[in-house]
Amino acid sequence: MNSHAVRLESAGAAVTVVSAEQAVTDWSARYFGPWWKAGKVSPQDVCAGPLVIAEVDPGRYADEALAVTQAPHRSVVYAKAQTLLTEDITARLIRAVSPEQALAYRSEPEVGSLLILGRGTEPVATAAARLAREVMRGLLLRDGWAVLHASAVVKDGRTVLTFGGKGAGKTTTALALAARHGGGLLANDRVFVRPNDGGGVDVLPWPSAAALGLGLLHALGWDEIARERLEAGEALHPTQDRRVTEALLAGRAEPLREGGKEMKVQVFPDQFLTWFGVPLATEGEAAALVFPRIEPGAAPAVQETGRTVDDGDFMSGRTEDRYPDIFGLARVDGGGTEEARHAVAQRLAELPHHSVVLGWDVAANADFLAEVTGCA
Repeated sequence: MNSHAVRLESAGAAVTVVSAEQAVTDWSARYFGPWWKAGKVSPQDVCAGPLVIAEVDPGRYADEALAVTQAPHRSVVYAKAQTLLTEDITARLIRAVSPEQALAYRSEPEVGSLLILGRGTEPVATAAARLAREVMRGLLLRDGWAVLHASAVVKDGRTVLTFGGKGAGKTTTALALAARHGGGLLANDRVFVRPNDGGGVDVLPWPSAAALGLGLLHALGWDEIARERLEAGEALHPTQDRRVTEALLAGRAEPLREGGKEMKVQVFPDQFLTWFGVPLATEGEAAALVFPRIEPGAAPAVQETGRTVDDGDFMSGRTEDRYPDIFGLARVDGGGTEEARHAVAQRLAELPHHSVVLGWDVAANADFLAEVTGCA
């Protein structure tokens, strides 16, 4: 049987995704793209490093699922799905099955091998990309990196980091700068960070799909582009609610909400460049920190709040409730060691800090932020 392989690389760490289904490896190549230098390799050349093997095989999935359910197991929630988990300490093997998603897993953390079996191409492809990212995360964390909850834009090697919880304006700030002032988008929600030998902090991307509100998409002038692409038969990320797609096609920009939560447009990483003309950056060095607050009708302005980076800005095992490390891929805290986080926080404290209030005028916000952060 012919196999296909895609290798992901960042900061000296690498993981390879292998599958008999080209659609599975194509998904990873698209998802990680330039951010993690994803490139096709010959399966014959895959001889070292962690492997994620992902196969669409209903028969093998059924056998693996039966083996897990017949063994002593516990129930956990992983990727929002009930998952049955069993561990063979002697064989150093972790096995799991998610009946709802029709996915089965075999993880051998010590040898760097993870097998994914499933009934359908899209669930297997999605799981392969998600777990390849988790393998890479483990490699980077064990090499001294930490994970910050921040967006990042790079221009001329200088990285602007933007902090805040949901709705604070991290994504708005990053995309405004990238779209209007020629910056490369490094990440829209999380970044890897590590002190460098020059006294600064290196920054790497955390590849992920981006959730953009309909209002933001309209303010950026991207809603018409998205509608034209959808009408031409292209698609956004499959996690997007069909009602959002219908709103885009109908030319509506008002927010859609369900249960008080806004339903957003889900953008593949590669679509930032191919649809909207925003390049993706692969690395940078932290140069400025921005702490935004969105206030309707406000004119962009600097505020004196004394805000700086604290423990709550770092991701941790406690905050990874959606993807807990049940397969032993990280083997350290999900946000990095305490020493790594402390060292990064100390370095970042020495950089310029900008607490700002922003309105809904994306162009005005972008010009103001470029001037404040030195990205003009």
